[in-house]
Amino acid sequence: MYAMSAMKQYQQVGVQAQVTEASPHRLIQMLMQGGLDRIYQAKGAIEFGRVAEKGELIGKSIAIIGGLREALDFKEGGELAQNLDRLYQYMIRRLTDANRKNDPAPLAEVADLLREVKSGWDGISD
Repeated sequence: MYAMSAMKQYQQVGVQAQVTEASPHRLIQMLMQGGLDRIYQAKGAIEFGRVAEKGELIGKSIAIIGGLREALDFKEGGELAQNLDRLYQYMIRRLTDANRKNDPAPLAEVADLLREVKSGWDGISD
């Protein structure tokens, strides 16, 4: 048990170091990957009947996507930012559906959408 706790602390320190040194572009990449990771974990929690864990992970996914929405620059991003805002709103609704219905299908849908957005973002150079 101590080894697991130590490992989590080590990972947190590693993530904190990455965040401190990351460019704004890289921070968005990290948020997107974090959202995907939590969605995949939530899907596993549903499959194994871990309801409380599922709720916590979906809540974290919603918070991450909310953070991506907050990072949108409507002045500079124009129509693209507006479209992403609507897409992020949709993702949040679908994650809420997944949580309420204990259904992994909306999780898969949101993961596909977020992976597509991340792929485009990854194609932009820093």
